[in-house]
Amino acid sequence: MNTEKIAPMKVSALTFDLKNPRLPEFDLTDNSTEAEVIQVLWEAMDVQELVLSIAASGFFRHEPVIVARENKKNIVIEGNRRLAAVKILLEPTIAEDLRADVPVITEEARDALKEIPTVSGTRENAWRYLGFKHVNGPAKWTSYAKSRYIADVHRKFDVKLEEIAKQIGDTHKTVQRLFRGLMVIEQAERLKVFSREDRWRKHFASSHLYTGLDYDGISAFLGLRSATEEDREPVPPEKKEELRELCRWMYGSKKEETPPVIETQNPHLRQLNAVVSNKEALAALRSGIGLAGAYELSRPSSTVFEESLLTSKRALQKARGMLSTGYDGSEEMLRIAGTVADLADDLYTEMDRKHNDGKKKKRISEGD
Repeated sequence: MNTEKIAPMKVSALTFDLKNPRLPEFDLTDNSTEAEVIQVLWEAMDVQELVLSIAASGFFRHEPVIVARENKKNIVIEGNRRLAAVKILLEPTIAEDLRADVPVITEEARDALKEIPTVSGTRENAWRYLGFKHVNGPAKWTSYAKSRYIADVHRKFDVKLEEIAKQIGDTHKTVQRLFRGLMVIEQAERLKVFSREDRWRKHFASSHLYTGLDYDGISAFLGLRSATEEDREPVPPEKKEELRELCRWMYGSKKEETPPVIETQNPHLRQLNAVVSNKEALAALRSGIGLAGAYELSRPSSTVFEESLLTSKRALQKARGMLSTGYDGSEEMLRIAGTVADLADDLYTEMDRKHNDGKKKKRISEGD
């Protein structure tokens, strides 16, 4: 952006950008009030630190906000957090509504904040600067905000995804994946199999979907088309119900009082990927057994057996190390140890038998 044409503008004449890609994550719409926007910015976007900084040092004149003239309004398309901080400092009633502890500034400082530096621009000529700063730069947005921004630039200004990637300093593949993730979300909403407003948690963790679509099992479960295609409907129509299930597992439903099965990406996305790749495990998840139980069904029995054996060994080693201080001589504990010993002996006997049977079969097959 060209900062040579910096001009002061009254704060009272500036309006928050309700099209900011971050705001829909918090259920704000074009009809949201200024108070609602400020509350979200205060609670979720660290405006407090800006309030403290501006109260102490004033508004940095060399960092103007970018203003677009739209619908006879001066929309701040870059600098909404700073605008919120200034409005909070200027209007004590806003701080009261937020129940925020805000520094009291002098009348001189208040007068200085009534106008802040601005640069005039448009969304079309500012997208490169905003994209570099927020998509891959020092003030990064969430994956959902990035996705919305990339899609807006791509659709409104007819800029190819490859060109967007070059301008914002990111890889073409990452931009494609972000775009595809948003297309799946929007497709799910058009099909009425998902609604962001119905999600279980307040924060919309779109990165769950964005990341999960790269897993082979989840991708196959949805019949997803290639990530290299700029497809507005990446999920085939016949996979509508699978899309509904995936969104429910990832985001839950307030209406149906169903929490998501995905708590964190690691390990839950990996587990879900394994489950949807296994018929028995998938049926179990659909029946309500839970992700952990379904995941166990998806795993090879040899892997589960080996892990159980190693876990038992570690537990016994720990108990042996604590014997002198941890065992009080009780008969009950002694009986438990006896049961463990019997189980271990029985396990070893069966394993030894299978081991020897295997060696015999091998000798026979080799003609001994």
